[in-house]
Amino acid sequence: MEDPSLDIIGFQVDFDDPEEGFFLFNHTCETTLAIRVGKFEDLYEGPIFSERLMNTDECPQYCLHKSELRPCPIKCECAYVREIIQIIKHWPKK
Repeated sequence: MEDPSLDIIGFQVDFDDPEEGFFLFNHTCETTLAIRVGKFEDLYEGPIFSERLMNTDECPQYCLHKSELRPCPIKCECAYVREIIQIIKHWPKK
């Protein structure tokens, strides 16, 4: 995350187990890396909600679009993953 040659470009969701989804990173060498969400869980200290709200009227459906990296505004089971994305995006580069 500290490598200035590395940028997060996407999130591939796993609705059965959010920590089994993948964060997608591009490196300046033109390589794309997929790293499991679970490898980054220790960065997040907030609440993790138990209810999945996909396909409800509240859901903005960000998880259906892998290049959509905005935080989720609802209290959904997958919302914490999108908070980890924000932490990664704003991590200081060396």
